[in-house]
Amino acid sequence: MSHPVPATLYRIAALAGCGSAAVLLINAAKRAEIIPTTAVTQLIAPIAQILALAFVTGLYFAFGRRTGTFGLVAYLLNSFALAALIGVEFVINLVFREIPSDTVVALLAGPLGLALSAASVLFLLGTLAFVAAMLRTHEVPPLPLVMYAVGAVTVALRAFIPEAALDLGLAVLAVGIAWLAVWLYGRSARITTWAVADAPAVSRIRG
Repeated sequence: MSHPVPATLYRIAALAGCGSAAVLLINAAKRAEIIPTTAVTQLIAPIAQILALAFVTGLYFAFGRRTGTFGLVAYLLNSFALAALIGVEFVINLVFREIPSDTVVALLAGPLGLALSAASVLFLLGTLAFVAAMLRTHEVPPLPLVMYAVGAVTVALRAFIPEAALDLGLAVLAVGIAWLAVWLYGRSARITTWAVADAPAVSRIRG
């Protein structure tokens, strides 16, 4: 049974990143009322986080593993945060818009509000840690990483910043992810695959 080569997996992750960036741009345009809010635009909003999870996984396996324990912890934090944000986006786009504003306020005053705040804090910490890990590799271009971090900060602080700042932050985040994704796609065939150091010894034992 054949397995996909690492370059193919990195390209798939890069395409997922491009898809995430496209959905983020749609979300920003929708919030800025450049395009209308429809059932379709509401339904696809959480897909940005789903695709971003695949993208950061590809980045981690391509480069993040080289930063050791810090890189692993940063990746796990970022992954958990993105997984939590999937639920947040479903609630915001597919639940809150269908119920009265008074009900939304009441829900936010309870455990749901605490959960949404926790998800935002985790996303902020996870993203900053992941970006720091990628910067430590000295291989991933720093400018799109900074754009990724700046955009993520605005998303995490969405409850405390003006709507225009959030829209701009989403656009910056989308550009940063798209830039990294295109770079990863072009670099995919030249990424060194890391092997376990004692693999030859294990092979000899099994032989």
